[in-house]
Amino acid sequence: MLLAGFLFALMNVSVKLIPHIPAIEIILFRSVLSFFMTFIVLKRLKVPLFGNNRSLLITRGIAGSVGLIAFFYNLQTIPLASAVTINYLAPIFTTILGIFIVGEKVAKRKYLYFGVSFLGVLIIKGFDPRISVFDLSIGLVASLAMGVAYNVIRKLKNSEHPLVIMFYFPLITTPIAALISYFVWVMPVGWDWVVLLVVGVLTQAAQYFMTLAYQNANLSKISSLSYIGIVYALGFGFFVFDETYTLMTYLGMLLVLGGVLLNVTSKK
Repeated sequence: MLLAGFLFALMNVSVKLIPHIPAIEIILFRSVLSFFMTFIVLKRLKVPLFGNNRSLLITRGIAGSVGLIAFFYNLQTIPLASAVTINYLAPIFTTILGIFIVGEKVAKRKYLYFGVSFLGVLIIKGFDPRISVFDLSIGLVASLAMGVAYNVIRKLKNSEHPLVIMFYFPLITTPIAALISYFVWVMPVGWDWVVLLVVGVLTQAAQYFMTLAYQNANLSKISSLSYIGIVYALGFGFFVFDETYTLMTYLGMLLVLGGVLLNVTSKK
């Protein structure tokens, strides 16, 4: 999970380096690369492409697609660390949805921790004029969709190879991204192609290690290891994109992370 978090951080920076390329188009390139890379490895390993529980695999693909599209949109429209922080609500949704999807029990005090995190998001929105209500809504949709995807991965723990779960992601996302990209297409030039390739490779590697982690550990516990990503986001945002924040925005980020960390480190 630590390795996946670092690779995702590099991917986030790569996406933000090409703001002139529509987010959905970046997702299309990423999905096509992921499709072929996963397909080739599955064939070499002689693992059946379409798995056993296809309904759940399709659900994971749809949820992952929605989450990725929404998150990439936010990466390009709001400051990097804010986009990443709002995205860290995904473990909260993962835990709540886990009650209904995988039957995990949640202690009552955890709802207080959830409230702390959501208060932090409201502070970030309220004290950062660069974040609109629409941008915040898109971020919440991304987190909710990822929560669904992580729970489905957990349910597929004993029935599917990690690469099969990954294969359904680009299998579902590619046609959706291709259709939308047709209407907003911007032709990449020069270094754009290199950045698009890097996004694809980094995401493929990060997805593989993340899938392994979520298949083999408690949902709420493993999530805590990803929060080092906010440090990467703040650092990259400051040094690469000259992004700065007010003290109240930093307070909001601390509340989000504090609430989530209290949730995932709690024993029950």
